Amino acid sequence: MDDEFFMREAMSLARSAECLGEVPVGALIVRDGEIVGRGFNSPIGESDPTAHAEIAALRDAARRLGNYRLPGCTLYVTLEPCAMCAGAIMHARIARVVYGARDPKTGVHGSVIDLFAVERLNHHAEVVGGVLGEDCGSMLSAFFAARRRSRGQ
Repeated sequence: MDDEFFMREAMSLARSAECLGEVPVGALIVRDGEIVGRGFNSPIGESDPTAHAEIAALRDAARRLGNYRLPGCTLYVTLEPCAMCAGAIMHARIARVVYGARDPKTGVHGSVIDLFAVERLNHHAEVVGGVLGEDCGSMLSAFFAARRRSRGQ
């Protein structure tokens, strides 16, 4: 599997979110080398606090595959997942998570806590962080810098 290739695809989805004024986070689900789900952040436009990129990609893949369980799938996301998304990832039985930038405020793969390592939870995904992390982080930093400038901060 080419993690960088799929992360670049997730970054393209993040740019779609940015074009809509959303925080630029993109995600996709891959099974057997094929993209089966796509999503990007849209909580503002959807007026939905659960409309994170990972949730959208999980929903898309589940509909496409006709199953709420997604075993054998890899989720690629440009930002370290939050607690809500980690829970959904575990419930979907995602086998592997690959993310780009760390999230020091809400990330749950070690930035704040490591939910993926809690042994008492009944599903554990392999997690790989930092794939194109600088590029993903730069996209987010530029977005927030532009937002601060536009608000005169």
